[in-house]
Amino acid sequence: MNASKILGQLMQQAGGQSGGRSNDEGAGGSGLDIKGMLDGLSRQFGGGQSRDGQDGGSGLDVKSLLGGGALGLLVGSRRGRKLGGKALKYGAIAGVGMLAWKAWQNSRGDSSTSGEPSDASPAEGEPVEQLGGEAQEQRSLALLQAMIMAARADGHIDDQERELIAGQVDALGADQELHAWMERQLQAPLDAEALAARVESPQAAREMYLISVAVVDEQNAMERAWLDQLGKALALPDDVTAELERQAREAG
Repeated sequence: MNASKILGQLMQQAGGQSGGRSNDEGAGGSGLDIKGMLDGLSRQFGGGQSRDGQDGGSGLDVKSLLGGGALGLLVGSRRGRKLGGKALKYGAIAGVGMLAWKAWQNSRGDSSTSGEPSDASPAEGEPVEQLGGEAQEQRSLALLQAMIMAARADGHIDDQERELIAGQVDALGADQELHAWMERQLQAPLDAEALAARVESPQAAREMYLISVAVVDEQNAMERAWLDQLGKALALPDDVTAELERQAREAG
């Protein structure tokens, strides 16, 4: 599979959004055809946009999707969630590894080191941005799975939206193995314990929680419950989860 490539492109896409790039710039170097995506949405949902900016009767917020790409499809909801608002925290996705590390440092209140990952015990693990080879691939796969589970926590993704999400991930360059895996994840039961079992280090656990926070709407009871379940399954202390959530909000 090529999970690390796809996660890297999603992080770049998120970085462009958090940096305030215009809709005309689209996804920049991610290779995602935003205009083509919108044309596809219009065809698949059978009509133009309604006056409120939603595509036909689908419930997908097409104006928001213009700036969201594959990330937008993961959180485009029948509730008309706005991708530029509080629900999707682009900055936290773009810098997930280093922000998770910073949150851990802050929660410890430890100013005795420079705060660099190289200063910590190897048992803590490294940020995903600093991994390579198979370690990066496996971490990326775990983080992609966490994003999908978080996006599904409120139950809004239907069969038509699953096809669109899979198609947009394919557009980022997913190979056949990753495509099949993605489709399985879009239909698998939500299981916080099974997801948490994928982490190989405390750093991986923090990243998994942070990227989940970045995707969910914390004001939604079902999504808040998913975060609580995941934090417990990952055995993260309350002060760490609180700091991770604070970092996600500040990263925007």
